[in-house]
Amino acid sequence: MMTGEYPSIVVRVVCALLAPFIFIFGLYVVAHGHYGPGGGFAGGVFLAAGAILPRLTLDEDLAYRIFPVVLGPLAGGIGMLLFLACGVLPMLFGGAFLDYGAVEVAGIEPARMRYLGILVVEVGVGLAVFGAMVTIFDVLMGRSER
Repeated sequence: MMTGEYPSIVVRVVCALLAPFIFIFGLYVVAHGHYGPGGGFAGGVFLAAGAILPRLTLDEDLAYRIFPVVLGPLAGGIGMLLFLACGVLPMLFGGAFLDYGAVEVAGIEPARMRYLGILVVEVGVGLAVFGAMVTIFDVLMGRSER
């Protein structure tokens, strides 16, 4: 089995120190993806790497306490529902699918609504990618029943 406590203390310590920073960088990429390089997919991959790295190097019980198995499908489902809501909400206001400018909120112009809508979509995509990658890893490693 490829998971579990890695035999080298150096690898375990370095990975334990790097994983939170990889996760934080993933949050940064998702949060800034709507107006710069990166976005939901790239950020979701970094988030998943930050969650999977402890599973590859730390003790299994500790690694699965940090990021439980249920977190993958839950985050993936929330991300997909968030994306769907961002797509359908403009249709309720008479716009097209994902036309955030059609959503009318008092005091917010359509350009600002497009900006906010893209941010919410990036967060949804990031959560969906994170959840899908962690779930795929858990299923491939036979840990989906925890």
